[in-house]
Amino acid sequence: MDERAVVIAAVCGALAEDRADAAVNALRSRYPFTGTPATTRRYGPAQATRVFVRDGFIDRYTGFRVVFPPVLRVISAALPEDFPYHPNWKMEVTHPAYWELTAMIDHLEPASRGGADDESNWVTTSMARNSAKGNWALDDLGWSLHPPGGMSDWDGLLGWFVDYTAAHPEALLDNSMRQWQLAALATLT
Repeated sequence: MDERAVVIAAVCGALAEDRADAAVNALRSRYPFTGTPATTRRYGPAQATRVFVRDGFIDRYTGFRVVFPPVLRVISAALPEDFPYHPNWKMEVTHPAYWELTAMIDHLEPASRGGADDESNWVTTSMARNSAKGNWALDDLGWSLHPPGGMSDWDGLLGWFVDYTAAHPEALLDNSMRQWQLAALATLT
């Protein structure tokens, strides 16, 4: 990484001497921009749930447990004052568990850098880690991939969600919640 800073310093030196051609040459030869067409992201609750189950509801970047996404929404519906939720996850009005514990998909090789948009390139993580990783590869950040967990050790409260919504069908009034329920039921059969 230090070499990259040296290249930028050389570019700045060349620009200070009004030598744009030397700056361009330094960039092209030592730190080139290689644009890659972004891959379209296409997954929904069914695909995401399969990945979460495959990974044992473990954040593959930290090794920590994560929670099946609709579980937190159920808690917010039941306890809105103590577990607030905002549809855009505004931090000042949303419980931090949404950022820290919600299971979500990340592209191991970023889609913005040409990574495939399929299960072979998807891993489970949290919103906080997904945001921190951004469009970087694990090597860029010095991160490593943790092994998946086992559903017998931690199911992300997926089983609780299925049982709770069976006993409290009013929790499924929202279409997205019904989609998550269908995805959960499909993984359990």
